[in-house]
Amino acid sequence: MTPAQIRDEILDILSKVAPDEDLSGLEDAKNFREQLELDSMDFLDIVLELKRRHRVIIPEEDYGNLASMASTVSYLEPKMRDIVKS
Repeated sequence: MTPAQIRDEILDILSKVAPDEDLSGLEDAKNFREQLELDSMDFLDIVLELKRRHRVIIPEEDYGNLASMASTVSYLEPKMRDIVKS
């Protein structure tokens, strides 16, 4: 997957985890928690959805890498590089 495809995938997951949030103005460099009302369960839902959809395992010690869209895409890019988006 390309960085743009990963970003779109994260937006899709966020829209399911937090359906009441407006994601249209999401700033890539800004922390998700500063922009969205996500709690720790929502965050775990994101991690589990990545695992379910793409078999991407994110160790708990790496959760900090998923703080913003930019850091999430950077972290996931090498893990998802070989995944073909259908």
